[in-house]
Amino acid sequence: MEQRRSLAVPCGAPVLAISFLACVATAVRLKPESLILPPRLRPGEVSRAAFVGKVWLRMLKCPCPPSSAGLELSVNNHAADFTLSTKLVPAISLSCLVQNSSQAEELLWYRGDGQVSLKDGNKVNISNICISPVNESDNGVTFTCRLARDKSVQVSVILDVQSQSTWLKDNHNLTLQQSRHEVYQTSEIFRLSIKKVQKSDNGTYTCVVESPLGYGTRDFHLIVEDKKPVFPTEAVIAGAVVVGLTILFGIVARKDKIFKCFKKPREIVLS
Repeated sequence: MEQRRSLAVPCGAPVLAISFLACVATAVRLKPESLILPPRLRPGEVSRAAFVGKVWLRMLKCPCPPSSAGLELSVNNHAADFTLSTKLVPAISLSCLVQNSSQAEELLWYRGDGQVSLKDGNKVNISNICISPVNESDNGVTFTCRLARDKSVQVSVILDVQSQSTWLKDNHNLTLQQSRHEVYQTSEIFRLSIKKVQKSDNGTYTCVVESPLGYGTRDFHLIVEDKKPVFPTEAVIAGAVVVGLTILFGIVARKDKIFKCFKKPREIVLS
């Protein structure tokens, strides 16, 4: 039985190739005694066909797949993972682009752990997906663009979906002053900060939030009072302590004279 053995060779390494040419003797019957055999072969082991081996040395090189070193992806001009803040809008688009590539590269899109189905013509070197409409269920969802042949090359986008929120003052839209008002909003927080509060800031502030889940408001009453003079309690206490210690030290220093005032005068007996 013929046995075959394969040799694993690292990519790019030279390989010694041995090729055998088989010649089958058909017209002449060869006798085992007439053959010059290698030391390992015995006369009884030779068949009717004589095999003549010819060896060629060839330097072979395995074809290597193209390297992904230096390749980068960008999504909406971001080359690293980022968070995209958006409101409840009809649609937003994400565009993935291959950077530093000299050949066609296939791209893959994922929503969470599930792969997004892409049409032909929307996979090579540049790929776009559309999220329509944007709703509350998209908040916190990760969209990832990956290189098909090397999935470690990727860029992820986390959606931060914000509700339609506004601030009112005394039932009118609040006019924001850049130097004094600051609004901070995420999908969970909608905060108003006022710097250098003035008497004119008195009033009722209303937070209004609209979303597909409903409509909600909350009122905050701000009362700004005139600055009252603060009684210097600590200064008074400190002064009283100093005065008390001064009196005490004075008494100790003059104790002898003070004590003499309280002694009885000696009685003098005249005889």
